[in-house]
Amino acid sequence: MTPAMRAADLGNLPAVIDVVTAGRLLGFGRTKAYRLAKNGEFPCRVLRVGRSYLVPTREVWALLGYHDDGTHRQDAEGR
Repeated sequence: MTPAMRAADLGNLPAVIDVVTAGRLLGFGRTKAYRLAKNGEFPCRVLRVGRSYLVPTREVWALLGYHDDGTHRQDAEGR
């Protein structure tokens, strides 16, 4: 089993990530991530490139409550 990613890992991700990585960030396992993507039910946009499913990293950040600059929305609002 792959360990969960931490918030610190977000800044090291490319502009698009595979659906498994996006699923890990959102708390899904591999099978559920692929099933949601295939059925059009993934919680953010999924790009089909050939046989691959790719997810824009910024959209995963937004779902997790992060701004583009890497700050968490609650942190910024609490200042």
